[in-house]
Amino acid sequence: MDIEKEAARIAEKGECAPRLARDPVNLPMINNWLEAIGDQHPGYTKVAPPAMVQVWTMAGLHGQRTLDDPLGAMMKILDEAGFTSVVATNSDQTYHRYLKVGEHLSVTTSLEDVTGPKKTGLGEGWFVTTRSTWWVGDEPVAEMRFRVLKFRPAEKAAPTPEPQATQVIRPSVNRDTQYFWDGCQQGELRIQRCGGCGLLRHPPGPMCPECGATKPKYLVSDGHGVVYSYVVHHHPQVPGKQTPFVIALIELDEGVRMLGELDGEPSIGQRVEVVFTKVDDELTMPSWRPSADR
Repeated sequence: MDIEKEAARIAEKGECAPRLARDPVNLPMINNWLEAIGDQHPGYTKVAPPAMVQVWTMAGLHGQRTLDDPLGAMMKILDEAGFTSVVATNSDQTYHRYLKVGEHLSVTTSLEDVTGPKKTGLGEGWFVTTRSTWWVGDEPVAEMRFRVLKFRPAEKAAPTPEPQATQVIRPSVNRDTQYFWDGCQQGELRIQRCGGCGLLRHPPGPMCPECGATKPKYLVSDGHGVVYSYVVHHHPQVPGKQTPFVIALIELDEGVRMLGELDGEPSIGQRVEVVFTKVDDELTMPSWRPSADR
C-alpha cells in the first residue's frame, strides 16, 4: 500500500462535515472541569475556560468516528499496513474568544500532513497531523493542530540488568524552576510566590496568572500536606526505579498541590511529610512519607 498516496487522497478532500457537540456550553460541565484541574478562578460563570474547547465536542465513551473523519481514515490505512500502535506527540491550540454559556459548538477536521516512515525509540512509524476548527455557527472560535505517531512496535530487546539507583531521570531545570531545585539541595521545599499579589503557585512559571507580575519570589513550605490523589505505576519501567511505585498528588498545608513519589501504602487524605534524597552533588529529589504525627 502506498501510504503517501493514500494520505494525499484524504488530504485533498479537505475538512470533514461539521460534527455538532452533544450539549451546548453549560455551567455544570464547566464546574466539573474546574474542580478536576483545581482551578478556582471566579470568572467562569458566563464563559468557559478556553482550554475546555475540545471537551464540548468529544464523542463520549461509545462515540463512533464519522465515515469522512480524516484521522479515522488515516488510522485505518496505517493499521492495515502494520502500524498498529499509536501515541500522541503534541497538540497546539489557538483561541479566538471566550465561549459563552449556551453556545452550541461544532467541529471540522482536515488532514494536514503525514510524514514517514521514521525510526523512533518506539519503533518505525508515521507522524500524522490533523487540524481541527471549532465553530459557533459560521464563526471560527478555536483551532487545534494535533499530531500522533502511528508505529509498528519494535521487537523487544534482551533483558538488561536493573539500573543503579543513581541512574534516575533528571528533571528539566530552567530559570523558572532553578530556585526550587536549589531549595531541595538545602532541605527546603520552596513554593513560588508572586512578588505582586502574593499568589502561591506550583508548578512555577514566569508570570503570575492572577495579576501578570513577572518577578516571583518564594515561600519555604513546612513540608506537610495530605494525599489528594495517587496512582500506582506498574509499567513501563523507569530508570532508577523498581516497579511498582506510588506517585501522589499532595495538597500542601499552604494550599498548592505538588506531585511526588510516596513511600508506603497510600490512601486519600493521608497526612504526609516531605523527604529529601540526595542523588548526587547536583541533584536532590523531594518525595513523601506518612507523617510521624499522623
